[in-house]
Amino acid sequence: MKLGLRLTTAVTLAVLTLVPFALLAALVARGWAPLHELDVAVTGALHDWALSHPGWTRAALWWTTIFSPNPLRLAALALVIWLIRRRARRLALWVAVTMAVGGLLGAALKLVVGRLRPDLLDPVARAAGNAFPSGHALNATLAAGVFVLVLLPVVRGRRRWLLWGAAIAVAVLTGLTRIVIGVHWTSDVVAGWLLGVAFVAATAAAFTRLSPAAVVEEGLDPGLAHSADGPPGEPPRR
Repeated sequence: MKLGLRLTTAVTLAVLTLVPFALLAALVARGWAPLHELDVAVTGALHDWALSHPGWTRAALWWTTIFSPNPLRLAALALVIWLIRRRARRLALWVAVTMAVGGLLGAALKLVVGRLRPDLLDPVARAAGNAFPSGHALNATLAAGVFVLVLLPVVRGRRRWLLWGAAIAVAVLTGLTRIVIGVHWTSDVVAGWLLGVAFVAATAAAFTRLSPAAVVEEGLDPGLAHSADGPPGEPPRR
């Protein structure tokens, strides 16, 4: 795609997901009663479930620790190093910018919105800082997106469905565990997912000349499949 079309596509994809995010943020900032009541009801029900199922709660605590932002950033750093060794420096830059800027955007929005976390009588976990949007949900979505769009070219056949499935599972379960352990409202997590999808979609569209359909099918750089076949010291065979 030409540069103008790529930027238009990036803006369109961002708007499609940022509109519901912005609406959700506005409702949270205004303290819209129906949304707050829904958040309280879901949090209360899941907190009762967590207290009565300690085994599953421990599993949720483990999951939310393993897939917290810092381990995900380390995994992304490993991906960046692998891409640099494969001479895919531009793709490595995309991964680094998407993870770093997306994470900083989430942190800034937490300060702007200033929403407090759930305050439960018998909490199973505690977390510092503001609640909206969920940093775990956001960073898990960012990481899932960059890994899928980078690795699609080197994964063959039906394994691509496994790659997509694993990425979606990481993003969804990481967000859900934050609600189960009582450190986020449901709307915090949904906002993190929406913002993560919007940011990955926008930066991917700005990065590649491929159409969105081709990116979903083949990844951001289909030529990476050939570069991954050769030794690290050799230039990519395109």
